[in-house]
Amino acid sequence: MRIVNTSVRKKDAMALVTGQPVYTDDIAPKNCLIVKVLRSPHAHAIIKEIKTSDAKNLYGVECVLTYNDVPQKRFTMAGQTYPEFSPYDRYILEDRVRFVGDAVAVVAAKDEKTAEKALKLIKVEYEVLKPVLDFRTAKDNQTIVHPEEDWKALVEVGGDRKRNLCASGVETNGDLDSIMSNCDVIVSETYHTKAVQQSMMETFRTFTYYDTYGRLNIVSSTQVPFHVRRILSNALDIPKSQIRVLKPRIGGGFGAKQTVVSEVYPAIVTMLTKKPAKIVYTREESLIASSPRHEMEVKVRIGADCSGKIKAIEINTLSNTGAFGEHGPTTVGLSGHKSIPLYTANCEAFRFSYDVVYTNHMSAGAYRGYGATQGQFALESAVNQLASRLNIDPVKIREMNMVRQGMIMPAYYNEPNNSCTLDKCLETAKKNIGWDEKYPCRDMGNGKVRSVGIAMSMQGSGISNVDKGSVTIKLNDDGFYSMNIGATDMGTGCDTVLAQMVAETMECDLDNVVVYGVDTDTSPYDTGSYASSTTYITGTAAVHASNELKQRILDVASTKLNVPESDLVFDGKVIRSIDNKKEITLKDIANEDMCGNNAVLEVTSSNFSPVSPPPFMVGAVEIEVDKETGHVEVINYEAVVDCGTTINPNLARVQTEGGIVQGIGMALFEDIIYDNKGNLFGTSFMQYKIPSRLDMGKVNVSFESSYEPTGPFGAKSIGEVVINTPAPAIAHAVYNATGVWHRELPITPEKVIRGMIDLEN
Repeated sequence: MRIVNTSVRKKDAMALVTGQPVYTDDIAPKNCLIVKVLRSPHAHAIIKEIKTSDAKNLYGVECVLTYNDVPQKRFTMAGQTYPEFSPYDRYILEDRVRFVGDAVAVVAAKDEKTAEKALKLIKVEYEVLKPVLDFRTAKDNQTIVHPEEDWKALVEVGGDRKRNLCASGVETNGDLDSIMSNCDVIVSETYHTKAVQQSMMETFRTFTYYDTYGRLNIVSSTQVPFHVRRILSNALDIPKSQIRVLKPRIGGGFGAKQTVVSEVYPAIVTMLTKKPAKIVYTREESLIASSPRHEMEVKVRIGADCSGKIKAIEINTLSNTGAFGEHGPTTVGLSGHKSIPLYTANCEAFRFSYDVVYTNHMSAGAYRGYGATQGQFALESAVNQLASRLNIDPVKIREMNMVRQGMIMPAYYNEPNNSCTLDKCLETAKKNIGWDEKYPCRDMGNGKVRSVGIAMSMQGSGISNVDKGSVTIKLNDDGFYSMNIGATDMGTGCDTVLAQMVAETMECDLDNVVVYGVDTDTSPYDTGSYASSTTYITGTAAVHASNELKQRILDVASTKLNVPESDLVFDGKVIRSIDNKKEITLKDIANEDMCGNNAVLEVTSSNFSPVSPPPFMVGAVEIEVDKETGHVEVINYEAVVDCGTTINPNLARVQTEGGIVQGIGMALFEDIIYDNKGNLFGTSFMQYKIPSRLDMGKVNVSFESSYEPTGPFGAKSIGEVVINTPAPAIAHAVYNATGVWHRELPITPEKVIRGMIDLEN
């Protein structure tokens, strides 16, 4: 391959590093009304009266909107393919607020200062209700978060609003109870992960305006432009034909922008005032009223024989969806379906059950890893504990039980594992970290201990039988190509990766492929950038479109040269006969195509997949624990990834490094703390700590490539699998250093010290 599997520079690299105006706020019109949201101070309350006259009379205020001024139609903000699994359980504004930070009113003014002043002039009288703040007590609680009769679910997912259930389900394979009862050793533990934030640098932001044709234009930092169009059509109660969505460059998303957090507020302002409007979330708003990872409590039971062969696995997940059900029914599935299959080799039975409950906390949403992160923290930790109990090296117990290429995975929808180098990933990670020399720990003196830990991970490549990607490629005059995509580049480099696939197929230089971002009026339909789908799903569409376009070019050349197509060869620039007697350049074909013929040298191709081949990863970490302070320092992280063929190794490496750092943050720093009234303490990065460059240690990324037969050039995904191993690997290393298992994240110095004190006592 000439361009695929090559580390070419990103298409937008120079625009970004030179500070060109490419992001949403950079390109917003200067005359936009500034939109602000008044937010609830209560976790659960009814709005008895709301007085807006003083705010409306303030000079520079264009409008003040309450639930009396906006459509009252239930919708979901989850950016998912229709029909969404997430229930339709929210209004734009409502007379009931369900968490501290919930929207009460919307203000639009000439500038930010005026809008902020207007917010303070709105007077609200609340009837404060008892909230549900502990998700462990939410199911069948006397307080019902959604008592409304017009709550509805388009897909049956086991939800029951009267029981505070957003979703519930159970899946079994084999006689789990019988097999478990015959196991020599059983590990049964409960793990707790909190609702960590995506913490992307660019907060939620959107601007809206009416064009000359009277259509509502939405320009937003979103991962799901086509879903935004449908969601706003539902919320605003207007036809989709009246809405156009455009996506500029995105300053990070990590799943947060798969939820339509900000778009509806400027949209309703523009719809009612006919004026451009803009909203830019503050960092505080992005922390208190956004779409963080679902808090989960995962109960794991593993049964094994005395040799370490895992015979049975049971996982029960309790997921906290918060005030609304965005992504609630779907994230929870990955906690089992993306963890249990890792141990397919000897497993004879499994049971996976779950409840997703409503509470009066901020609504959760999508975050890189999407439920697999929580489930794998639990299962990988339990496997490490099993190895400890049996006195077996945790690397060896994985070698004995891991899924391998060719196996059918019952816990993964019975999909075959057609591409897998997980065994090689484990071998390489073990070698690179120096496992045999460093396991389990070394006393460094001065109260400091260095130790190692390990974990495995898998994810998916799109959502099987659901996700769809599309690409349009056109041959232009002079012989260059334009590619129009509906996938969303959110900094991952998908514009570049897709262009690499086209350039490889068309045998041209990468600069000869021009990429156009998403405009729902002109782009081919794509479900969006989530579920690790773009390289695998949309990439396959790009290859199909390229091959079809090449075929059409050969058809035209065959006619012009009067040579059978089977006797023609195409080198990317010239089409010539096999005997070299006749030829025509691509440039000539492109220019002659402009007139005098019926040929259409433009192709649109779409793709979906009935399977979702999993990428795999092994993470091995070396840490240093200060036993006097409890401080945990990451010294070295060895990541080895099987993502099939790496289309762009540099971008794949950066993806891996970023995911690892986010995983380190989840494991050691990022702490969600509420008071007994539902107020969140972490309202800025001063309180909500994310890792800096100083906190990540040395990160080394390696690839053990497999070849996925259903993927473009053998590729699978890489976007999400890379976040899942740090938490269980670090928890394992902390145990090896201190003798204490930590089953709740983050593992803070205070918890480390308390754990060691409890162990001594």
